[in-house]
Amino acid sequence: MGPWRCLLLLPLLAVALRAQQQQFMEYVERRLTLLEERISQWYEQSSRYSTELRDFKNQVLGMLETAEKEREAMRAEAEGAAVRVERLEREVDYLETQNPAPPCVEVDEALAEKQAATAKQRKNEKYTKLTDCSDTIGSVRAMKILKRFGSASGLWTKDAAGNAEKIYVFDGTANDTVYVFPRMREFTLFSSARKAARIKLPYPWVGTGHLVYDGHLYYIRQQGSFQVIKFNLANKTVVDSSVFPAEEQIPVFGLSPFTYIEMAADEEGLWAIYATKEDEKNICLAKLDPSSLDIEQMWDTPCPRENAEGAFVVCGALHVVYNTRLPSRSRVQCVFDVSGTLSPEDASLVYFPKRYGSHSSMKYSPRERQIYAWDDGYQIIYRMEMKKKLEV
Repeated sequence: MGPWRCLLLLPLLAVALRAQQQQFMEYVERRLTLLEERISQWYEQSSRYSTELRDFKNQVLGMLETAEKEREAMRAEAEGAAVRVERLEREVDYLETQNPAPPCVEVDEALAEKQAATAKQRKNEKYTKLTDCSDTIGSVRAMKILKRFGSASGLWTKDAAGNAEKIYVFDGTANDTVYVFPRMREFTLFSSARKAARIKLPYPWVGTGHLVYDGHLYYIRQQGSFQVIKFNLANKTVVDSSVFPAEEQIPVFGLSPFTYIEMAADEEGLWAIYATKEDEKNICLAKLDPSSLDIEQMWDTPCPRENAEGAFVVCGALHVVYNTRLPSRSRVQCVFDVSGTLSPEDASLVYFPKRYGSHSSMKYSPRERQIYAWDDGYQIIYRMEMKKKLEV
């Protein structure tokens, strides 16, 4: 190809290059415009998302604030409801402990004298046993300390003749209220008497010699002379009362000056342990009719009052527990069998494990063969190992 032809092609090549350059620039501009549009869309979407997120955050914060206010309101309502429920429980307890008008328990002097005369006629007679029970205490098999509750002196027990699991608590040595726990578990777990049912008695009780027997509470009232009040625990009414036919009574236990009559129950029935100035050195025993409270028989025992802290009856035999003025180890040191089967000399000398102080009450349960004791504010169970009287 000649030179002149090359010169002719140069303008054509320049025009083609300019056309391609123009197309490339237009392409780049279109791409940049599209990229700008996409960036603008992303920015708008990001702004919208940010606005929506901020609105959602504000909405959630508002809902949380409302929920917190509602929670506070519900908590206040719950506390108010708890206060009302507690007040209602107190009112229900109050209504439950209110008794209908008690029957007249004025003392019939002629009847009391007649009962005393009849009892004295049968004093120290040989007792005819109602059952074939021939056991006596051989030893203390085990001791269980449940808790510490109430005053240094008091009484706790179950129904000695029934199968109910209720626990009855007399706190102190003089009051008019009995605490009732539904079972041993509740009595053990509850730290106070606030959750216990309360029975407000029509007359105050004195001492720690009371007894729950066959659905009734037999408790001691002092109004000049001493009275045994029979109180029905089911309908909360006084069923009967009787002036105890013993003159010039004195504290039955030398180490428990607050107890003048100790009610006890065993396999044979209901008993009363007491003391009088007539024989102020020794303890006396009486068998009671649980239905009428009449004294069936009375005995002067050889068991001294001095250093005695408690007593209970097992199979018709009185067991007196002794200690010292400075509390040490309690022991059964005198046994009096009303049927004459077991002589005091042949009875075992039973020691109780050393504890905190001295017993203010000891209640024998013939059904469980164990003793419910109150020792310086501690509630203790003694499980007894029994032996036949002929084996002792």
